[in-house]
Amino acid sequence: VQLQASGGGSVQAGDSLRLSCAASGRTFSGYSVGWFRQAPGKEREFLAASKRYNSNGIYADSVKGRFAISRDNAKNMVYLQMNGLKPEDTAVYYCAASSTIISSNISNGRFYSYWGQGTQVTVSS
Repeated sequence: VQLQASGGGSVQAGDSLRLSCAASGRTFSGYSVGWFRQAPGKEREFLAASKRYNSNGIYADSVKGRFAISRDNAKNMVYLQMNGLKPEDTAVYYCAASSTIISSNISNGRFYSYWGQGTQVTVSS
């Protein structure tokens, strides 16, 4: 499966953005999809995931209550709605997918097989 992340941009603190992850190549409903980000000089950070065949989102504590993941399997799309953005949210955001990842590994990027190219989010104060 090929992934294409989009929707990033430069915003002010407190603004919202919705990132999109478009998938092509396979039936998307059979894939778990995660969102990650990486800021300069920092390690990749798990943000949220949508498990295959399950619409409930899983979130990192750092974004719980501000970010929301959703998916539209008919359109092969996964979204990350980001509200109340802060300067510390500045990073490159990636979507990733796996058809085999298990729940206990859902937040570990090493277990995702497919990655999008990333989209830059810059939040200024």
